[in-house]
This record gives sequence, C-alpha cells and structure tokens, in this order.
Amino acid sequence: MCGIIAYLGYREAYPILINGLKKLEYRGYDSSGVAVFYKNGYNLYKTKGRVFELEKKISSYKRQIKGTMGIGHTRWATHGIPDDINAHPHVSNSNELIIIHNGIIENYYAIKIILLKNGFTFKSKTDTEVLVNLIEYIKKENKLSLEEAVRISLNEIVGAYSIAVAEKSHPETIIVAKLGSPLSLGINKKEFFVASDPISFIDHTKNVLYLKDGEMAILKKGKKLDLDLRKIRDNHRLNPIIKKLKINLKEIEKGKYKYFMLKEIYEQPKTILDTLRGRLLIPEKIICIDGIESHKDIFINAKCITIVACGTSWHASLIGEYLLEELARIPVEVEYASEFRYRNPIVGKKDVIIVISQSGETADTLAALKLAKKKGAFVFGICNVVGSSIARNVDAGAYTHAGPEIGVASTKAFTAQITVLVLLALIIGKHKSTINDYHYQFLCKELGSIPEKVDFTLKMDNTIKKISQKYHDVNNFLYLGRGINFPVALEGALKLKEISYIHAEGYPAAEMKHGPIALVDENMPVVIIATKKGCYDKIIGNIQEIKARKGKVIAIINEGDIQVNLLADHVIKIPNISEILSPLVTVIPLQLLAYQIAHIRGENVDQPRNLAKSVTVE
Repeated sequence: MCGIIAYLGYREAYPILINGLKKLEYRGYDSSGVAVFYKNGYNLYKTKGRVFELEKKISSYKRQIKGTMGIGHTRWATHGIPDDINAHPHVSNSNELIIIHNGIIENYYAIKIILLKNGFTFKSKTDTEVLVNLIEYIKKENKLSLEEAVRISLNEIVGAYSIAVAEKSHPETIIVAKLGSPLSLGINKKEFFVASDPISFIDHTKNVLYLKDGEMAILKKGKKLDLDLRKIRDNHRLNPIIKKLKINLKEIEKGKYKYFMLKEIYEQPKTILDTLRGRLLIPEKIICIDGIESHKDIFINAKCITIVACGTSWHASLIGEYLLEELARIPVEVEYASEFRYRNPIVGKKDVIIVISQSGETADTLAALKLAKKKGAFVFGICNVVGSSIARNVDAGAYTHAGPEIGVASTKAFTAQITVLVLLALIIGKHKSTINDYHYQFLCKELGSIPEKVDFTLKMDNTIKKISQKYHDVNNFLYLGRGINFPVALEGALKLKEISYIHAEGYPAAEMKHGPIALVDENMPVVIIATKKGCYDKIIGNIQEIKARKGKVIAIINEGDIQVNLLADHVIKIPNISEILSPLVTVIPLQLLAYQIAHIRGENVDQPRNLAKSVTVE
C-alpha cells in the first residue's frame, strides 16, 4: 500500500517528487508529504489528504523549494489515523534522520517500549516513527555510520517494509531497503530515482533495478554516482542487475478519459488481444505458452490444482476452476491467499499451485507462494507486472500483458487473467485428450473473436448510463449468476461496492431461495446474468420469482433473446458466445454499471475511500 519516492541527482527534486507522488497516488491517498534537502538541512512539508492538498499547502508558503535530493510519500493508513502528524516523512528525536516507509513493523510496540525507557519521545501513532528512532538509537549508541545503523536495525525488525532514509548532515546520500514491499531504483548517469512503482519515474529513465527481499542500497552523489548494493543480513556486497522498462508513457496517462478506470474498461479489446498475441495462432489452431509447454508433464499428471489469490484475482480463479475442471478434467480448489498461508494446508511435492496477482506484489499471495514452495509444490504464476516479486519467485508462469492498471478497482487485469486461464485449460485439455479436436478448434476460433465481442458490448454504455440514472441512489443490489457466470456476479457486486459504496452481494442464482430472496422488494434491483446456454430455463424461473416479489430486474442477455427481454425491467445485450468463454464478455456491462453509478453519485472512481491498488501489507 503507500507509495514512496526519492530523488538524488542534479535537478531540483521537488517537481520530480510531487509529479511522482501523483503517479503513485493509487497506492494510498490518506495523506502525503515531502522533504527536500539542502546543505545541512531540509524543508519538510506534509498534510492530510491527497497530493493536490500537499501541493496547495506548499504553494501557499510562496517560497522556492531548493535542493537536488528529496524523499516523498503518499499514505494508506495502518498505524494511526490519517492526519498531518501521522503523515510521512517521519523524523527522529534529534531531527537528524528522516524516513519514508511502506509496510508494517509488527514488533514496533516492543521496540517502542525500549526506546521510551531510553528517553525517546513520540509525536505520531505510527510504527514508522519507531523505526527511524531505532536507527538513531543504534547509530548513536554504537557510533556507527547511517548505512550500518540501518542494516543492524532492519535485522531487529519483524514485518514488511520498503524504506528510504536520509541524514540531515549528509544530503548527498540515501539509504533504501526492501522486505516484502516493492521497491525499484531508476538510474541515469547523473541521477537516482527510488519508487514503489517505476511508473513514477518512467518519463526520466527506463533503466531500472528491482530490489529483492533482504537487500539494501546505499545511493551517493559525489563527482560521480555510486550505487552500493548489499544483503541486509550479512552485509554481503551484490552486483546490481539493471533492466530496461518496457512501459509506454501513454499507458499511464488518461488521454481523453476522465478516469483511469473508464480508460482501462475500454482498453479491454486491446488487452485481451495482447494477452492472446503470440499464444493463440488461429489459422493453425495452435495455443502455445512457453511456461506451460516446458512443464506440461507436471500439469498433465497433476492430481489436483490449487489456485491461490485475493480480491478480483480470486474471482478470476473461481472461473479458472470451472475452466480447468471442464476442459482438462483436473480437480481444482480455489483458496483465499490470506487463509491458505495460515491454515497449514496439505501440500505435497507433486502438487500444482497457481498464484494469481495483478501487481505481483500482493502480500498474502506472495506469502502463500513461499509456503507452497517450502512444502515442495510446483508453483505457476499469473501476473501483470514484469519483474515483480511473484514473477521472480515462481517456478514458471505467464504474464497477462494488460499493461499498467492505475484504477484501484481492477477491470482489464480481470479479463486478462481469465484469458490466460482459458489458454491454460485448453493447452492441458489438448495434451490430456479431455477435449476433442473439433471442440478445441471451435474454442480457439471463439477465443480469437472475443476482442471484437467485447468491443461490441462496450457500445452498450449509453443503455447502461440510463439504467444507472434510475438506480444510483438505492442502498442495496443483488447480483445473480449460474455456473461459470456465478463468479462474474461476485465480481460485479465487488466493483459496485468498491467505487459507489452501495452494499451489493453476489450469489449463485439457485441459492437465492436460501436467504437473499428475503431482501427482494420494489426497492431492490437485481442484476442477473441470463445467457442462453447457462441453465437458461432455471434463470427464467429465478427472474419470475423476483418479479413476483416486485423486484427490479436488470438482465445481461444474448442478442435475440426475446423471453428475458419481455420479463426484465432492463436488458443489456451482449453477443452470442460459447458459455465457457462468456465471462470475458458478461463482466463488461457490470464494470460499466459500477462505473456509471459511482460517477453519477459524484465519487472519485479511481481513488475509492479506504482502498489502495496494491495490497502489499497484511
């Protein structure tokens, strides 16, 4: 969660920091702050609220902020309420050391007690202020350099962190370190950039070093730049590996769209095509993903596959369960990563674990991955971010190629994940002969048509706007789906909750009579996925039951469906598509419905309250 940024170079730091924070704000927006260093001092500014509030506060001082080294932070609150005092950066008691931090220090209270007994005082409620004072205490007591004090302090820490630490008397040096939370370094000949996400410095450099867990770097500016990369545990010096970023600057700009979320919804024909490109060869009717083909025997012989994920990725995993069981005839279990990692799961050496994460940095999913590997399982990863922690730690995997997703409510990542899961199920099914050639070739052709069908569905936006106008002020929604579209109902409900703050629940349609029907009345809109091939007659029965209780039905239907068109209060038409591939299309109207309702209600669609894009702490 939280976003950190730092700059050390020859240019004025403040504009780089403030613009970088704007790009990182999807990671947290409770409060923000910057510190810019000059010779033997620094200017520190922080405030509750979003980055534009910080920028406004600083501009009100009507003074220039000079300095070619600085650090900045945008916060998602963990310890302490969002306010000016708990905002980062935090300073030590002597005001000599200053820190920014993303993560959670789990043993902060025990350390705080020790520091209090040694005369330290605290202004904030944060664990971060404890850490910076621990560094100061160890530095002074042992007469150490800042880098050695940071290293020793971090060996006493339990928890997760990415940090940047600086010293007032040495404005030419920044110490950075990582464990559990993401951190990347951008490098030019004359300057360093530090950030939670390299998108914040992509317009300055594409040379990036991804710090690994347990690594720290000492960045120094003298006659030339110096990068000293070390292991935190034993101070062993490491050789930095610099990579080239392949992100296009236009991918992280809104363009003609008001919100990133809407832009990303409309990008889905392209992102699905990009995920298929080079993997689905339609004329030859061949699917090939290197990470699967090179380990096909492991998948073919798997007695069970467990898919582990969180949030929207968990919903994609549920769809993956239907796909793999139907096409590859392998039993599949889907687990919340947060539960999997703590319940001593039964995992053996021949088991296959699939972990799914958009960012590749989701804390619980990463911990589940490490647990599975420790138990000897083969771990396959599906993620979107090249060089992410999950991508580096799995045995094999596949990128989704969805491009940067800035909107907190995930959209294009969801359909890209499903696309990879379809390819996975088809490849394994073909190798196992659990799908015949005709059906395989038919689904390959259907899959190739998905981008066009998603594009058609996006043209229903005006219809969805009209429906949204009618229901934007209700208090509750119910979402229903059957079979492979039940997880789509869950995802639709989640999207509405996330960005409009309307209570919504997703249910299997058959379960409606086991409780949710008690909520149905004239004030309850029910969104029902009513595709022709998915237990259609049963869905008709569900709609009849809702209408008998005066409920309002919003139905997602196939073109040419007369029966549901006559029954429902509102219909949103999608193209005809094979049922097993239908989630790639049925989810589109639900994403648009959530967006339009939230927009009409005047909510900040990209930055919903209490949420952050990448959940990098527990």
